[in-house]
Amino acid sequence: MGLVWAAYAAAGCVLRAPCDYPLRGWSRGRIVAALEAAGFRAAVDTREGDVALMALPAGQFHLGLIGVGRMVHAHAGLRRVVETPLVAAGAMQVWRLVDGPPRCA
Repeated sequence: MGLVWAAYAAAGCVLRAPCDYPLRGWSRGRIVAALEAAGFRAAVDTREGDVALMALPAGQFHLGLIGVGRMVHAHAGLRRVVETPLVAAGAMQVWRLVDGPPRCA
């Protein structure tokens, strides 16, 4: 989640950050609530700049930023930010910032 918030901030869009953000272990419901509170809504298609919510093994959930045919995300195992083909991301739910201008600096 931190990468998504930092990327939007770097683009001049400051999102309302969730309180008590841990590095891992958030439930899907808590992540969805944080996305909705920041102005994101579930999307049926995929566009550049959207956020991907992915379910990982062992009940972990993860966010990434969608680009043209690619996705950028913070890889915990590699301890760095990586870019992967979008098709390699697997099952995901797409979220889009719908209230962009009013929330952006």
